[in-house]
Amino acid sequence: MTTAQKDECRISYETDGSKLTIILDGQISTANAPNVENEVKEHLDGAESIVIDAKELTYISSAGLRILLRLKKAHDDITVINVAPEVYDIFEVTGFTEMLNIRRAFRHLSVEGCEVIGEGANGIVYRYDEDTIVKVFRNPDSLAEIERERELARTAFVLGVPTAISYDIVQVDNGLYGSVFELLNAKSYHRLLKEGTKTVDEISQMSAELLKIVHATEPKPGALPSRKQISTRRMVKIKEAGIMPEEEFERLNTMVDAIPDETHMLHGDFHIKNVMIQNEESLLIDMDTLCVGNTVYELAGMYLPYIGFAKIDPEDTVKFFGLSPEVTEDLYNRIMTYYFADRPEELENAKKKAIVLACARMMYYCAVMKHVNENNRDAIIAMCRENFNKLLPELSELAI
Repeated sequence: MTTAQKDECRISYETDGSKLTIILDGQISTANAPNVENEVKEHLDGAESIVIDAKELTYISSAGLRILLRLKKAHDDITVINVAPEVYDIFEVTGFTEMLNIRRAFRHLSVEGCEVIGEGANGIVYRYDEDTIVKVFRNPDSLAEIERERELARTAFVLGVPTAISYDIVQVDNGLYGSVFELLNAKSYHRLLKEGTKTVDEISQMSAELLKIVHATEPKPGALPSRKQISTRRMVKIKEAGIMPEEEFERLNTMVDAIPDETHMLHGDFHIKNVMIQNEESLLIDMDTLCVGNTVYELAGMYLPYIGFAKIDPEDTVKFFGLSPEVTEDLYNRIMTYYFADRPEELENAKKKAIVLACARMMYYCAVMKHVNENNRDAIIAMCRENFNKLLPELSELAI
């Protein structure tokens, strides 16, 4: 490691094989930019990838930006990390965030000892303090996911869907990243049910009303991912896994493939841990699964945590919700009843359709060994195939 003083900018270097890390401390001004560039050039021999650590960089001039452009031209693999907010603003305004891989510096928060108030496939939501909740993503390389979820949430919010909007990204324990939300004294549906503030029937009715708001919303084409396309890719994985007889698979696939590619908004992971109440208003969280499609996808997704997984492991709902399978099944059935209150003649068939599509999703989980205890894999496959054989002959279509 060497260090050189260049007017207002101190430069340090670290090498790891063909990777060169350039550590900047201070300012790159118009006056010192030529010296900075000359100093850096002396250390580029043998570097195939360049990381510029800008944690201590407080300012960069247009002359400094031009240095980066020339570096990018000579070395395509270049990343700028730990950029302070005021410097990131310069990069963003000048369009450099679109030309270079530039990563902001994030403040650190510890969620150790914080109450878990929500949980989904991709993250865990913690109550950080009275005003703040933090969704921590399980994937340590999740910055792109976080930015994507923020965009999805903003899309929903602008369209009038009640949702919490993240105002910051932070780094938490074990190098994981999280989104920060301001939710003063907000409680999840789950918390309200557990503490007895709301009954199962009240939570069910509120859930159904919120679902109707979401499903009545139609964003512009292409604004959200298509659940139909996701489903199509998953059916390919099920076929490749060979966990169903070909004739049985084709019968299921024909029905799934016939579900129209609709534009109704879906939350994608709707359950009582993913809805908060603040000032008597219900707000959706965990928006990374937001998409569009036929409502059967949503109802099938709800069936899994409330009923589906507990059919194989009755402790599943106890572990996830802290509630018995009887309570969560009652909750799901009441939600469905309220959701179809204006068309009760569709209720029973809708339940059957949701079970079929939920089982198709469970088969996918078995196919890719995801979200499924390997010890339960054969039992899940057997249960799903039994439901297909029983319910598909009773249904003319799966769409709702």
